[in-house]
Amino acid sequence: MQRVSRWLPTIGLVVAWGWTVAAGGGGLLLLIQKGPLPLTNGWFALFSGVAACPATAWLCKKYFSVTLSGRVRFAVAALFFIAGRIALAIEGR
Repeated sequence: MQRVSRWLPTIGLVVAWGWTVAAGGGGLLLLIQKGPLPLTNGWFALFSGVAACPATAWLCKKYFSVTLSGRVRFAVAALFFIAGRIALAIEGR
């Protein structure tokens, strides 16, 4: 069990950066393709990627003295993702 707990922070960091690139990059591409208005799921994907980004946590700690745990970043990223899916479902009506 000790060996697994040593790798968890590294795995979390890799997953966070992966989500940042996938969701943030995908959201940015959607905004470029469809434009910024109306509010599309591209905005939600972009914000989900920014929320998961480890650099966002580092900047918040450095400039605002607020420590964001990985769980908080994951929860916020998931909420943005879910909100984007809801917006996509509403837009499709």
